[in-house]
Amino acid sequence: MIRFLALLSLTTPLLGAQLSPGDLRTEYLERPLAIGTTQPRFSWKLKATDPQARDLKQTAYEIQAARESEGFEKTPLWTSGKVTSAATSQIECAAKGLTSRDRLAWRVRVWDGKGEASDWSAPATFGIGLLQPEDWSALWISSKDDHFFTTTENVQNFVGDPQRGTLHLTPAKLFRKEFETPAVVRATLHATALGVYTVEINGQRVSDERLAPGWSAYQRRVNSQTYDVTKLVRSGKNAIGATLADGWYSGYVAYGLLTAQPGLIEGVNGRSYYGISPAVRLQLELELSDGSRKTVATDTSWKTSTGPITDTDILMGENYDARKELPGWANEGFDDSKWESAVCKTGTNSKITPHPGVPVRAIEEMVPKTVKEQSPGMFIFDLGQNISGVVRLKVKGKAGDKVKIRYAEMLHKDGRLSTENLRCARATDTYILKGDPNGETWTPEFTYHGFQYIELTGFPGTPDVSAVTGIVIHSDTPLHGKFECSDPMLNQLHRNMVWTQRANFFEMPTDCPQRDERMGWTGDAQIYVNAATFNADISAFYTKWLYDLNDDQWDYGAYPAYAPRPLARPNEHHAAGWMDAGVICPWTIWQAYGDTRVIREHWRNMTDFMDWRATRDPGLVGGLDDCNFGDWLSVGNVKTPIPFIDLAYHAWDATLMAEMAAAIAKPKDAAKYKAVAAKVRAAFQKTYLKPDGKLAVDNQSAYAIALYFDLIPAVQRDASAARLAELIKANGNKMTTGFLGTRPLLPALSASGHHDLAGILMQQHEYPSWGYEVDNGATTIWERWDSYIKGEGVHEPSMNSFSHYAFGAVGEWMMGELVGIGHAAPGFDKIRIAPRPTGTLTQASGSTETRHGTLSCDWKLDGGSFTATIVIPPNTTAEVTLPVKGTVTESGKPFPAAVSGAFVVGSGRYVFSAKP
Repeated sequence: MIRFLALLSLTTPLLGAQLSPGDLRTEYLERPLAIGTTQPRFSWKLKATDPQARDLKQTAYEIQAARESEGFEKTPLWTSGKVTSAATSQIECAAKGLTSRDRLAWRVRVWDGKGEASDWSAPATFGIGLLQPEDWSALWISSKDDHFFTTTENVQNFVGDPQRGTLHLTPAKLFRKEFETPAVVRATLHATALGVYTVEINGQRVSDERLAPGWSAYQRRVNSQTYDVTKLVRSGKNAIGATLADGWYSGYVAYGLLTAQPGLIEGVNGRSYYGISPAVRLQLELELSDGSRKTVATDTSWKTSTGPITDTDILMGENYDARKELPGWANEGFDDSKWESAVCKTGTNSKITPHPGVPVRAIEEMVPKTVKEQSPGMFIFDLGQNISGVVRLKVKGKAGDKVKIRYAEMLHKDGRLSTENLRCARATDTYILKGDPNGETWTPEFTYHGFQYIELTGFPGTPDVSAVTGIVIHSDTPLHGKFECSDPMLNQLHRNMVWTQRANFFEMPTDCPQRDERMGWTGDAQIYVNAATFNADISAFYTKWLYDLNDDQWDYGAYPAYAPRPLARPNEHHAAGWMDAGVICPWTIWQAYGDTRVIREHWRNMTDFMDWRATRDPGLVGGLDDCNFGDWLSVGNVKTPIPFIDLAYHAWDATLMAEMAAAIAKPKDAAKYKAVAAKVRAAFQKTYLKPDGKLAVDNQSAYAIALYFDLIPAVQRDASAARLAELIKANGNKMTTGFLGTRPLLPALSASGHHDLAGILMQQHEYPSWGYEVDNGATTIWERWDSYIKGEGVHEPSMNSFSHYAFGAVGEWMMGELVGIGHAAPGFDKIRIAPRPTGTLTQASGSTETRHGTLSCDWKLDGGSFTATIVIPPNTTAEVTLPVKGTVTESGKPFPAAVSGAFVVGSGRYVFSAKP
């Protein structure tokens, strides 16, 4: 590696090139150590060498890939040659013979529109993980089941169920092994678990990742991680240690004790849906200086014991007794003579694949804004922001002092924690001090919570705000979206959306981070996925979750209502608007990132789903489902019938299927689904559309869905849109829509001549509205429009999340219509810029990161003039439509191209001005 980096530094720079490649990615990831394919895709972004340059295009590229150990001094392992193409993303490496454990480096150079070549980029590296069952020599190991169910206690949080159930919790297990080795050139650790794990080598953590290997459809797939631990392994004696907890595999998942479906253990509900005891599998591969290899792998020679984590669970929380700490247990020389031998576990026949997404890790720390003694010995801290994560406790006291930490999103009117909405999730952490005179700090490891408020009891003395620190934890999806406007309420709303997305993009797109649910609900996911792409890079995150979704697709074709699906049974949980995520989410990922592999990989699953839909509803009258979700949490008196929703989504799915089929060169399928879409659309119109453009279902959601899904003929669209506007005005310019109706509501209005009304709804402050939430102190998006009621407090505790992103889907409209940025072709190869002032707004700006680079628009209304500053990334063009008529100037000079309305510009920064 060092050798070829030095060689690159001696390369003579090429003069005159307008473009420089950078930000190299492999399978969406930066320098991944273990990808799950031997056909990796390469991507890069282009940077203008002159920041003032415009209309920059890549006309060709050349890629070289080499063994990391060899570099580019020799003939590369693979070269693309000079390829005449503007492509910069997801270009497949055609190197032959790649296999597990390979480590490669690659670099790229590009040619600009003048035919000038850039320098070679700095090299990027990647590794290929263990892809075949025979690559694993390590055994699954566990501890004896006599440590099972060490803690039993009653659930304290849930109100509404008189049979509150009993918790059965287990301690974390420790595993260790000592080994000796000569000096190593490279040490690579492959790790996975049925449960969740951490690993230490010689007392040092190998990663900051949390809750690895994550959650998957364990019956089909278990994910693994790979770590470069060369710096941790020393010549001579070493030790490796692992801590293992139940996690999603055998701990409480989904509805905790609420569910009536038994787990695998008779009489124990809510846990052990995949297996009884967790297991770990570690394979440390050492490459020695003499060229030989050595492997340290889990087997029955490993020792196991319990330690200070006396019980732990993702939903319930963690108890830690510092008096039981075992100093040096993961170091060489520790006395493990009283430890037991690990037992070999049958494990699983599921395939083990390198985790394709981003890790869950601690992202940010937050100091509480205030601390208050609510009652003697009870202290409540306010972070000022609802988050997902845990706290770090800082405390000093005597051995045996017990500090209890409870969490909540809201307070009751009297200042107590409001924990009723947690239902069966205990969401409590406990720390027992060891009595260190220098003080002690502790952070829970195998749990997380959704909270803004923290309650401490049992704290020795009186804590100040430094006693706890909020640790924000979630999947590390790179954040990049920005929004700001002249309305402070909308600015706070956008912050709320981003924080809610962060809290719920936690290994999967969950519905909520706090209660006994935290599931990958498909309806929420498909509603919000496009809005999410503006805020963060979710490409790898969704790549992972779409494997979960398709792994858990029912054999007969239906997609589940949530994925992974530990609770559902065949022929249950078929929900219109939810199961459609299996089509809508891949389509959206293609649109945002230009990814056609995601379509190809799941095409058979999607066609099976569409076949099942057709069989289920041969008369095209709309199918009934067994969930009865409908337009979930709508507040209108006229509900939207499920057959209406199902038929509308059937038509929409078919439309998207036709587009995706064309994208992957399946013309017969494209024609087929185009015909299906037309047929279902006609059936919808026959059943629900009246000659005057009104619908048989006369509510806001019905019109919004029908208009957004293009189910109404052009000649009747104006009448339908007018009726939608009439319904909104008759309701005092307020919404009645639920999850499915809110997402298309504002886009449908803006697209049909009622953009002004969309603006009024956006800036509404009366219930139900986004402004109502902000005015009531929301720092995240609520599940219900009335999650909190003025003068009454928290509403409906049995189902009331204060961090639920579905109603935040309006962020798509804020960026796409209000700011006016979006894609005009998949992957933002062509861009749409169309800022649309509305309401009382005098300014709005927003930016997002596309696969080509940063895209932004900042518009202002000032003294009768309109100004828009836009930035278009290299290698793209933008169709610009300004909300003005008459003379337009650009950077102070006349711009005749704008006279006719829409016009096209190339990359660069532009400042357009005109009279509105």
